[in-house]
Amino acid sequence: MKSDAGHAYHPLWVTARPSGKPSSAPIYRVLVERKFHRFWLELPTRVGVEAATQFWDHVAMTPGLVPAINGSCILRGAAGKPKGDGWSRTIHYEVSSMARINYQFHNAYRTTPDGVPHPIVAILTINYSSH
Repeated sequence: MKSDAGHAYHPLWVTARPSGKPSSAPIYRVLVERKFHRFWLELPTRVGVEAATQFWDHVAMTPGLVPAINGSCILRGAAGKPKGDGWSRTIHYEVSSMARINYQFHNAYRTTPDGVPHPIVAILTINYSSH
């Protein structure tokens, strides 16, 4: 969904799985806010390919469930508010002690009112500082 000259602005860009193509097709399309795309590309270097892939696999398949590895929680207050109708509350996922990702998911996202619905995960922020 990266924007090309002369086309509509797209705030969400497609992400790639850090360790390559998965063995089975993902249920959710994983997208990242444009301004955090560079941070996404740094994730495998910062936390390791295995941890980055575990996050991607979790959100691509089961973003609303508690992860089997690492911790997550739903943010409270304004920080957890859904982006709009159909969006989940913001989920805070701890990739490592030095990396956290906030995301929301939508089970039937449409880019236009008449568009085909797709399940997507929107990575809202990536933070590399410690708590």
